[in-house]
Formats: sequence, C-alpha cells, structure tokens
Amino acid sequence: MNCKTKILTLAGVVLVAVVAQADPKETFEKTCAKCHGTDGAGQTKMGQKLGCRDYTDAKVQATLKDDEAFKALKEGLTNADGKALMKPMADLSDDDIKALVAYVRTFKK
Repeated sequence: MNCKTKILTLAGVVLVAVVAQADPKETFEKTCAKCHGTDGAGQTKMGQKLGCRDYTDAKVQATLKDDEAFKALKEGLTNADGKALMKPMADLSDDDIKALVAYVRTFKK
C-alpha cells in the first residue's frame, strides 16, 4: 500500500467515525427532553415528578461533575428503593455520552 492509499484510507476511517457520532442536541431532544425539557430546566410534568435538576442553574452546573454525569448516562439512575429513575444510554458510545454531557453544560445561564 503506497502512502497516498494509506492517507485516503485513514481519511475514510476518520470520516466514518465523525459521521457515526450522534448529534448531542438531537440525542438530548430525543431521549432526555421528556423529563429534562428542551431547555434543560427539568420543568416538564415528568421532570417535576422525578425531581430532575435544573441544568440552567449555575449552582447546579457547579455541583455536576462530568465523570458522575457520564456514569449516570452510561449506567442509568435508581432511587433509594432501586426503582429506575433514568434508563442507561445503552445505544450511545462513550464519545456520544461525553458529547451529551458537554451539551448539557450549554444550558447554564
């Protein structure tokens, strides 16, 4: 394989990886907004019932750690009784979850 072929192959792999990554805004609106609202405030009927945090609040954002948010998205959340509050994001790659955490950060006012 010559150098030009290697470069084109690598470029193709990178392009596929970029295209395959989910759009975090679209993912949030599709899977999270029912509870968290499209603005991240958590003021939906379901969000209020579950006690969703207001991600537009700078104080809430300050207490939100990226690794904890990643774990919650990856593994889901349960209450003290073991009842599921949020299902795990099993269909998302680790990079997609990281992008979703970064998107949630954009709600801070």
